[in-house]
Amino acid sequence: MLFLKQQDYKKILEHCEKGLPNEACGLIGGRKEGENQYVEKVYLLTNVDESREHFSMDPKEQFAAVKDMRTNGYEPLGNFHSHPESPSRPSEEDKRLAYDSKANYLILSLMEEGNPILKAFRIDEEKNVTIEPIEIFDELPNK
Repeated sequence: MLFLKQQDYKKILEHCEKGLPNEACGLIGGRKEGENQYVEKVYLLTNVDESREHFSMDPKEQFAAVKDMRTNGYEPLGNFHSHPESPSRPSEEDKRLAYDSKANYLILSLMEEGNPILKAFRIDEEKNVTIEPIEIFDELPNK
């Protein structure tokens, strides 16, 4: 189960809406406790492709985010991106580019105005997709 603070969900949503009509992207860092993962920080990155159909994270921003995670004792938990015109599910390209079977791949669909849908997925080495349950809370449980 992936736990996300309401304020971080809003941060992701605003970043993705601001990026329209293109896809927006970023990273998530936090902590793991058994099967549970807690997002402690959301990193808003630039989609250098400036495309509505795919994204590439700015390498310098990506490096800075990972460095910040290390500094704060967070683990990389995965990434997020938006689908401006399609459902919240991994595309064939998303599956092809999924490099880490332990990562969470969050996809925010903005295809239906006023009804954003955020889902989290895992993609294994054979490119099989499973849904990772996600819970949005006002505050995360204490460490």
